[in-house]
Amino acid sequence: MVKAYSQEHTYKHPWERVTSASWRKFADPGNKHTLSHILQVDTLNHKLEPEVGKLSTTRAITIHVPGPWFLRKIVGQDICHCVESTVVDAKTRSMQLATKNISLQKYIEVEEKIRYDPHPENPNEWTICRQETRISIKPLSTLASMAEKIEQKCVEKFQQNSAKGRQVMERMCKYLEAESSSRGFSV
Repeated sequence: MVKAYSQEHTYKHPWERVTSASWRKFADPGNKHTLSHILQVDTLNHKLEPEVGKLSTTRAITIHVPGPWFLRKIVGQDICHCVESTVVDAKTRSMQLATKNISLQKYIEVEEKIRYDPHPENPNEWTICRQETRISIKPLSTLASMAEKIEQKCVEKFQQNSAKGRQVMERMCKYLEAESSSRGFSV
């Protein structure tokens, strides 16, 4: 069984500010409470290609196991390890993130893709964020009939966390806007 959903959000901030906020959202201490499901973020590698204007990174993200409490009891652990791959193309002004879990795959697979691009209606002032998420609970012989309900609970939790992520991004964008205004340059 697979649950998938997609969301779109318009940030009324320029692409450069939104992508800067994306890089800083996990490191900012003010976001720890809102993003309490994120336990740790480590950069595994990064590659800068100045001649083509691209930055590629891979980060390891450790989170609380998503979904309802009984799912954590079934899988026997409270944390999940994920890998996030990011590609920023400065020339086309595009930032793409792809995240998937690398632990608990025999129980659940989650894939999330996020893309930030200048908004077509106002490309210099707004940014469009497109998010696609796919959640698949592996059939467990004892819980096969519950798989759909578990997937739905996971979707609900991911949607709540997505809303929290948007709040954090908005806060970070406003912080960056204020910071750049006080220094006399624009980000």
